[in-house]
Amino acid sequence: MRGLIVTKNANLFSIDDGKMIYKVYPSGKTKEEGIYVGDNVEFDECITKVLPRKNLLIRPPIANVDKMFIIIAPIPKPDFMLVDKILIYCDIYGIKPYIVVAKYDLDKTLYDKVKSIYGKYYNVIKVCAHKKDINELTCEIEGVCTLAGQSASGKSSIINAIFDDSRLAEIGNLSRKIARGKQTTRIVNLYKLDKGYLADTAGFSYLDLSMVTDLEYQKLSSYYPDFLKARAECKYRSCLHDHGECGVIKYVEQGKIPQIRYTNYLKILDEMMSARKY
Repeated sequence: MRGLIVTKNANLFSIDDGKMIYKVYPSGKTKEEGIYVGDNVEFDECITKVLPRKNLLIRPPIANVDKMFIIIAPIPKPDFMLVDKILIYCDIYGIKPYIVVAKYDLDKTLYDKVKSIYGKYYNVIKVCAHKKDINELTCEIEGVCTLAGQSASGKSSIINAIFDDSRLAEIGNLSRKIARGKQTTRIVNLYKLDKGYLADTAGFSYLDLSMVTDLEYQKLSSYYPDFLKARAECKYRSCLHDHGECGVIKYVEQGKIPQIRYTNYLKILDEMMSARKY
């Protein structure tokens, strides 16, 4: 049989084959190789084989992620540098990103601002969890999906809005566990919706690209789709876009590239170059 790992509890795995949930232990070989929530596996009395993965994230520990919802809100103040890092992370691992403006009723200008910065190249949607206005997000949940973003940005409220009280009772203490406002979630679980699964992970509140990817700083700009046309006008092919006769700098000055995207690029570039020195 084949199925999807939806829960890991020590060495006991819950596997969804599309019809029912099985509780299965790994074989010695698969245990040694490593099994993660999100893995597609073959099993009978035990897990006999882990099928090839499209990706494997270490933070949070989950495999085969299809979509990531990056949550930002008026409060706390949006960290657009974190957003940019997660977008790069998604690109590296083949994950489709969505930027989700939560608590949009607190500041209705934030959604327009985010659309103006990212809307040309990325999906931007809005939700208001306490009003149960989450349809834009839930309609996009297909495959294995996870949330990311700053602490207190509204990830727990969104999960509580998606799963009503009866469903939360079925999946244990999820609502109470995540309502503490702390990064307490360490075990990843996948919860099934109509077209996919949502992971109850802590997501990201901080991300060091140098620690979680093999990305070289010289290639950083290639992960900025809004830089693509401008890069062709740089004098040197090896341009890092931080000085000199640079097409990216020219486009920023002309307002064709958002200033905040370029400022964050320079900060990330500096982080990566500094990390290489050690």
